Amino acid sequence: MVADGRIAGGSVLIWRNGREAYYGSAGFADREAKKSIRRDTLFQVWSMTKPVTGVGLMRLWEQGKFGLDEPLAKYLPEYGATQVFAGMDASGKPILKAPDRPILIRDILRHTAGFAYWDGPTYPERMLGKVDPLNLANTLSEFSRKMATIPLMYEPGTQWRYSAAADVQARLIEKLSGEPFETYMRANVLKPLGMTDSAWTEPQSRFPRLAAAYQVGPDKKLRRKSDKDIRALNFSDRKLTMGGAGLAATADDYMRFARMLLGGGSLGATRILKPSTVRLMTTDQLDPKITERLWLPEKGNGGFGFDVFVRDGRPLSRQENRGSTGEYFWDGAWTSLFWVDPANDMAVVFMVQKDPYDFSLIHDVREAVYGADYLGPEGD
Repeated sequence: MVADGRIAGGSVLIWRNGREAYYGSAGFADREAKKSIRRDTLFQVWSMTKPVTGVGLMRLWEQGKFGLDEPLAKYLPEYGATQVFAGMDASGKPILKAPDRPILIRDILRHTAGFAYWDGPTYPERMLGKVDPLNLANTLSEFSRKMATIPLMYEPGTQWRYSAAADVQARLIEKLSGEPFETYMRANVLKPLGMTDSAWTEPQSRFPRLAAAYQVGPDKKLRRKSDKDIRALNFSDRKLTMGGAGLAATADDYMRFARMLLGGGSLGATRILKPSTVRLMTTDQLDPKITERLWLPEKGNGGFGFDVFVRDGRPLSRQENRGSTGEYFWDGAWTSLFWVDPANDMAVVFMVQKDPYDFSLIHDVREAVYGADYLGPEGD
């Protein structure tokens, strides 16, 4: 990948059968400064933040703080007034209506709430671009109040669509725990797991350890992104700490999180979740009648649990990523990836910083781990 100019640098860490089976790195964390990838290199993991947030929320579920099928508005009342977009009328005005059923907390864990995520062509997406709830100048409370004013793109529970739902999870954590989101996550997930190099808010002294990010230019060559893009989510003077992005971590730290999931909720003597809770999170939660799934089918033959893709069956084509039935994973906007494969007692962390997301890298690293013809263990 490095030799072919597809990435500036990256690393792969594999844990299998209770031990580290492989670690390898190549290229540069900072190509211009000739700084190699090291094991203490920090990476922006972007949406790989989401499963970490989900684990934090499910700890509160285990404590009886909420029910999965309770209305979100019971705890965040602003969503009681959220409407659904039902098209445009003859005069070009939006048609808005009350939802057929309320948004459930289960919906924000499986991306079925109806939220938008980006500015786009539809009325809800244009409204999101205008209201800009994910602006880093907003607090999580302000984000949530603004997000609730944006009409839903569809009726809750009827479609899968990637969204700002994990950021709503973060605000719900604040409301239920009575603590700032990052404070709660540090005390209840990061610190217990020994993820000492992982944080949303980085001290200035750690910024040199952040890997530079590279973007594909018009000439198809990699160009370094600005330091502002690399560090923006981690500056201490921002107000918004997102549940859906912003975590910076080393490969080793994120592997500790993956190993906890592989271990049924525990890492060594430290238990974060019950085994039954991990099984719930990593079981496909999408009803078969939810056929509108945006680009989720491109991830493989499977569905979605709570903040992770879940593989339901063997790869259906040679183009599909290799993997085992029952595995679960998620990735990040700059092409980082983790997956947990219980059938092979294995977890893998792949760290790169390439924008935009490069599916071919994901395909190739999985093929390198499994082999091009792998379909799963015998009896799968």
